[in-house]
Amino acid sequence: MATATQQSHHKLRTIDITYIGLFSTLMMIGANITSFAPFMMVGGVPITLQTFFAILAGLVLGSRKGALACTVYMCIGLAGAPVFARFGGGVGQILSPTFGFIITFIGAAFVAGLIVERSATKKSYISAALIATALNYFLGTNWMYFAYKLWASAPEVFSYKLAWLWMIPPLPKDFILAIFAGILAYRLQKTLKIMPIQ
Repeated sequence: MATATQQSHHKLRTIDITYIGLFSTLMMIGANITSFAPFMMVGGVPITLQTFFAILAGLVLGSRKGALACTVYMCIGLAGAPVFARFGGGVGQILSPTFGFIITFIGAAFVAGLIVERSATKKSYISAALIATALNYFLGTNWMYFAYKLWASAPEVFSYKLAWLWMIPPLPKDFILAIFAGILAYRLQKTLKIMPIQ
């Protein structure tokens, strides 16, 4: 039987819902950078700020609420709202080769939050952000590869190596943003104290 403390820990407060909505909105904004800068598209993969905001959500809100913010974002998009990259939306987006990245945002936020819930040092925040970025790249790129091979139209020369080569251009940006997310989240957490640290 859960204690009153455990029950309150799992109950979302009004401020929690507000922060979850805020980060879901930030992901919507970050997703559509390519709509204003179409040159930020490499091999069909949009270079966006979704990964940055997903990881920041986990670092600032914690594993559960960070993952929930990303889940809300995904559900809004699947419901038909044009909140994915290039204002995409709808259930049909599941068949997009890049949809795997949207799913892994949830896992990236959860992992980032889980790490800093156990250690609140600046080094832990930066490490958590980098690990979450690596997870997003690994799962998202593998999803993209198998999507192109199994149901999407892939070029004849498409290979597993080429899938990873497509990910090289956004890698420096996401690496730098991951470090920035770790530093920013560490400072925000010390100021706002949103997430209880063990």
